[in-house]
Amino acid sequence: MIKAVSLFSGGLDSLLATKIIMDQGIEVIAVNFINPFANNKKMKEKQHYALSMSQKMGIELVEIELKENFLNLLRNPKYDFGKNLNPCLDCKILMITQAYQIMKEKKASFIVTGEVLSQRPKSQFLWGLSIIDRDSHLKGFILRPLSAKLLQETIPEQKGWVDRNKFYSFSGRIRGPQFDLAQKMGITDYPAPAGGCLLTDPIYARRVYDLLIHDELTMGNIELLKLGRYFRLSNQFKLLVGRNEKDNLELFNQAKPEDYIFTPSHSKGPTGLGKGIIDPDTERLASGIIAYYSSSPFEPLYIKIQHQGFSSPKMIQPISLSLDQIEKYRIENFPFEISRQKTKKTFQN
Repeated sequence: MIKAVSLFSGGLDSLLATKIIMDQGIEVIAVNFINPFANNKKMKEKQHYALSMSQKMGIELVEIELKENFLNLLRNPKYDFGKNLNPCLDCKILMITQAYQIMKEKKASFIVTGEVLSQRPKSQFLWGLSIIDRDSHLKGFILRPLSAKLLQETIPEQKGWVDRNKFYSFSGRIRGPQFDLAQKMGITDYPAPAGGCLLTDPIYARRVYDLLIHDELTMGNIELLKLGRYFRLSNQFKLLVGRNEKDNLELFNQAKPEDYIFTPSHSKGPTGLGKGIIDPDTERLASGIIAYYSSSPFEPLYIKIQHQGFSSPKMIQPISLSLDQIEKYRIENFPFEISRQKTKKTFQN
C-alpha cells in the first residue's frame, strides 16, 4: 500500500487534506510539530485536537518538538522575517525537512500539507511554495490537495497513486470552501481558525529580538518572555517584573541560582527576576522599578534582593522613578530594526 506523511497541525486545512488523501486509499502517518513560539493555550488545544482526530481516523500520529532547530533558523533565517519576527518560509522548510525524515523511516512515498494557495502572505503564494519545494529538495513529492488543481502536477499524480480529479482549487483567505467541504465530509468539531505563533505579535517579537541581539536566545529565556513586564537595564542585565500573583510565582520558580530576585520588603508587590551582570547603579534602578509597581504604607520602602552570592538578602532603599523614566527601559519601546531581504528576488535569482 502507498503511504504518505501528512503535516497535521490540528487545524481544519490539514485535517481536510489528510482526509482527502485517506479517501483515496492511501495510508497516512500524521506529523504534528510543536513550535517553541506557539501560544501555549492554542498549542495545547491544537495538540489535543490533533491527537483526538488521529485516533478517530485510525492513523498514527508522530509529535516532533522543533526546539533548538527552530532557534537556529531564527538566528539566521535564509528568507528573513514576515511583518514582525516570524520566519514563515524557513519554518515551513524546516517542518517539511523534518517530515521527510519520518517519510524515510515509515517508507512513505510523498508528503501532504493543508496549504492553500495565496492564503498566507509569504509562505503560501506561488513563489513561496516553489521555494519550499526547492529548498526541501522534495519538488514533486509535496502534494497540496486543497489547491492541487491550481498547481503543477506532482509525482504522486503523474504516477497514478492518487486521482487529481478528486482534488480542489481553493485559493485566497476566504474560508467558506473549507467549511463547506468539512460539512460534506461530516466534520463538525474542528477548532476555529486562529493564528498561534507568538512571533507575529509585535510585543512578543520585540522581546525575542532583544534576546537575539544580546545573544541570549535559549529555550529557557524564551519561556520567560511570556511573563510580566520586560526591561533591559543594560547590555548585560535585564529585569522581568510580575504583573500578578501567577507571574510572581512563575518568575520565582524559574529563577536559576545565578539570578537575582527582587521583592518589596514590607508590602505586597511584584516579584522581579534579574538576569545577567549587575552593578550598584543597575541594582538601584531595578529596585526603583519594583518600588514603582508596589503599593506600600511604609516609608521608606526597602527592596529585598536575593542572590546565591549574598550571605543574606540585601536591603536597598530604591530611587524614586516616574513612569516616563521607567518606560525608557521597557523592551517594547526600543527601536526594532530588522533587515528585510527581498525573498521573491532571492528565489528568482
